[in-house]
Amino acid sequence: SFRDDKDSLPVYVGVLMDTSPSTAGKLKFAKDSAKNFIYTVTRLRKDKVAFVTFDHEIKLRQDFTDKLDDLDRAVEGIKKPGDKTSLYDAVWQFCDEKMRGVPGLRVLVIITDGEDTYSRATLAEAIDIAQRTETTIFAISTKAGFSGSVPGVEAGTVKDEGDRILEKLCAETGGAAFFTGDVLALERSFTRISKELRTKYVITYKPTNERYDGSFRNVEVRLKNKGDGWKVRTRRGYTAIRDNVRQ
Repeated sequence: SFRDDKDSLPVYVGVLMDTSPSTAGKLKFAKDSAKNFIYTVTRLRKDKVAFVTFDHEIKLRQDFTDKLDDLDRAVEGIKKPGDKTSLYDAVWQFCDEKMRGVPGLRVLVIITDGEDTYSRATLAEAIDIAQRTETTIFAISTKAGFSGSVPGVEAGTVKDEGDRILEKLCAETGGAAFFTGDVLALERSFTRISKELRTKYVITYKPTNERYDGSFRNVEVRLKNKGDGWKVRTRRGYTAIRDNVRQ
């Protein structure tokens, strides 16, 4: 079946900001990116945003709200980095505790350099929980967000391990990763994300294999006519286990 949800459903956005030592010197860029995403993508009195920081601890700074002033204060209240990086744990914990049961589209934006030094969860487990809670992940790399960034990052040509981690997190959940230190370029990207979220369609089907055997089932959506500038962005599949996200 096919359903157009762009007007009826609110968007629930979780903003996860890396405050580990590796982001030292990039805090202003990270905070500006968080606020720009919130202001550009969310709709007043309809969408809700939560703000979380992660280093060796995962802290909910602001629960889901539609009050921009509260979110602004939460973001500006971050003053100094913590210790170590628990990226995968932050994704896993937020999706598990906050994204289950919310009545709308689920989006996670992660502001980080992609490094993880402290998580108990793995990258595969972070992707799995996002897929099971139907959460789309977008990522903003902080590598280019300060003076003296790695050459080529802004052009998207440098692909170190952190970059590849962010790209995999996003690609496997139907999102996208951004590698630029240009605030105006980010704003244009956020505007594009906002439009994509308003033109999102839900396609459901009944698989012929109805066994809950824990296997990963690949799903591919293709356009019959590839012209007219249309682009399909979807998650790559699902794990066949009993896990009702709307409990």
